[in-house]
Amino acid sequence: MKKILFFIPNLMHGGAEKVLVNLVNNLDTNKYDITVQTIFDVGVNKKNLSNKVAYKYIFKNIFRGSTTIFKLFSPKFLYKRLIKEEYDIAVSYLEGPTARIISGCPFDCKKISWIHIEMNDDEKFSLGFRNIDEAKECYSKFDKTICVSNAVKDRFWGRCRLNKNDIDVLYNTNETEYIFLKSKENVDDICFSKKVVNICSVGKITETKGYARLARVHKKLIDEGLNHCIYILGIGEDEEKINKYIKEHNLQDTYILVGFRDNPYKYVSKCDLFVCSSLREGFSTSVTESLIVGTPVVSTLCSGAEELLGYNNEYGLVVENSEKGIYKGLKTFIENKNLILEYKEKAKKRGLDFSKEKTVKSVEELLDNI
Repeated sequence: MKKILFFIPNLMHGGAEKVLVNLVNNLDTNKYDITVQTIFDVGVNKKNLSNKVAYKYIFKNIFRGSTTIFKLFSPKFLYKRLIKEEYDIAVSYLEGPTARIISGCPFDCKKISWIHIEMNDDEKFSLGFRNIDEAKECYSKFDKTICVSNAVKDRFWGRCRLNKNDIDVLYNTNETEYIFLKSKENVDDICFSKKVVNICSVGKITETKGYARLARVHKKLIDEGLNHCIYILGIGEDEEKINKYIKEHNLQDTYILVGFRDNPYKYVSKCDLFVCSSLREGFSTSVTESLIVGTPVVSTLCSGAEELLGYNNEYGLVVENSEKGIYKGLKTFIENKNLILEYKEKAKKRGLDFSKEKTVKSVEELLDNI
């Protein structure tokens, strides 16, 4: 039985944290002895870990400056002090500090680094490392690097120039059957009007997700008489700023920050349209989940969007990554209800490609053959 570590900063409400839990819960525990270790013992996804998966943490709470403090010590020192144990395979499931620490493993084990974001510049590539040179050195120590989309792979390789044969693409694991089942539950805290187009989005309310510019697009469409409602499921540091904009422009009834929900799927399935307004993505978990429940998607052109929705908009609408692009995309659907019905069927078809069985099998083949 292979002893495997998955190392991640925390198990908060982000996409990477969620798909990690999905993955480890479905790996064959007859073949693998799995441990998930976090730097900080926080996050809503912790409660979803299977009792067949061992869990441990380093610090009880998040503290500011941790990344800076880690940089004072070598990766090897940090591994020996913070992780300590020997594994057959050690996986850093996120970029930055966890990758730096795993790269310092002093034992004879296979090392895997998982990359979830587009590393468009040296700053993103070296985040969590002392500098760009240390980042390149640390990433070169991994036996395999796994990227969540081809676009993420291309950006990563462009920065590090490692052997391309050591960099693979594996799609995230989603609990497809569970998602579909939960999407059928009733929504009792929102009454979706059939008189307007109901649009939703799921994600952290941060600048990267583009919800502030989505609010501005929403106002422009409302001012033009294109009636619709937008529901944002999530929490984050931009809430106060967006709520201020909503109140200043009297959008309280049409642009609604719903908050975090354990079951976002029932809301997404009841909406006519899903919008991804992100400035950047790796391979959007929420867009994938929307396709699984059969809700049409408008997404900005960010990493993974064309892989998910088709390079010619076969399964959804990919728009320019700007306010103008989002505006044109939403307007196209709001003005054409038949197009919503057409893309609903296309979304269902594409959703079948992200079955749990396919993605878990791909990861098990990686673990067996590395």
